[in-house]
Amino acid sequence: MSGLLLDTAEELRGLARTGRRAVVMTMGALHEGHATLIRSARELVGAQGQVVVTVFVNPLQFGANEDLDRYPRTLEADRALAEGAGADAVFAPAVDEVYPGGDPQVRISAGPMGERLEGATRPGHFDGMLTVVAKLLHLTQPDLALFGQKDAQQLALIRRMVTDLNFPVEVVGVPTVREEDGLALSSRNRYLSPAERRTALALSRALFAGQDRLAAQAALRARAEASPASDERATALARLGEIRASADAHAVSAAGTGLPDAVRAAAHHVLEEAGRHEPPLVLDYLALVDPQDFTEAGPEFTGRAVLAVAAKVGTTRLIDNIPLEFGAHS
Repeated sequence: MSGLLLDTAEELRGLARTGRRAVVMTMGALHEGHATLIRSARELVGAQGQVVVTVFVNPLQFGANEDLDRYPRTLEADRALAEGAGADAVFAPAVDEVYPGGDPQVRISAGPMGERLEGATRPGHFDGMLTVVAKLLHLTQPDLALFGQKDAQQLALIRRMVTDLNFPVEVVGVPTVREEDGLALSSRNRYLSPAERRTALALSRALFAGQDRLAAQAALRARAEASPASDERATALARLGEIRASADAHAVSAAGTGLPDAVRAAAHHVLEEAGRHEPPLVLDYLALVDPQDFTEAGPEFTGRAVLAVAAKVGTTRLIDNIPLEFGAHS
């Protein structure tokens, strides 16, 4: 069965099931990030299970001024990569196979979460994405569906759809795969010139700067919890002329508040510098959000969050994110 290429829904229905089935949905132009998804799927279903990779460039999720026409189509290379990573079959239907009556009149609505961040920048994008994911879930009938965490808002919306509409599938998020220089793997990276790529590295640097600030502030907060009288200590040190020690004590005292704002500020600093590069980075958004609904995290937010960024370098738009954990304030 290895390397089987399927073009139609009928062929897909005729694919005999072996054990649990996992699906990895892609738009082609596969890279190591996709290979990681496929290998993860194989590991989850085991040798007796079945991994189906879909390759379909979905026109519903491209806007009028986006890159549908120039989006790379590399089916033979995609098939080879999928097979090498452990896929049993590749389902690569034509547009009229997925949408036999033309653009569908009935579509999935992404709701309020789909109007934030990526949805605000790309109206209708998430409606189109969820519509095709729903169709492919019906067609492939998987037990598991794996998606990359690089598209964090997409992953959150798919999980919401599966829960709200009672899809009998487990959604698994797989961590972002990065190149050695930190750039998140993306099919769009190939559009970057060497100079543009150097600028684009600011996206991951900004995220890691935010992560580092959180770690530093968390360490200070731990000291604050161990030294509840740090305000008084700072004042006493100042009277003694110990200015540096006093400033440190004040920092310890303040470390338990405003962590989300400090994280955002650290990331913004890197992005602002990249805006002065040649070519410049043009920021779309930087947001620290609750992954449950993608609303902005407030100054006293605790729990899991996603620090997300989107920007253009030249004509190429890139996104990236990292998960963060904010502990409860004492």
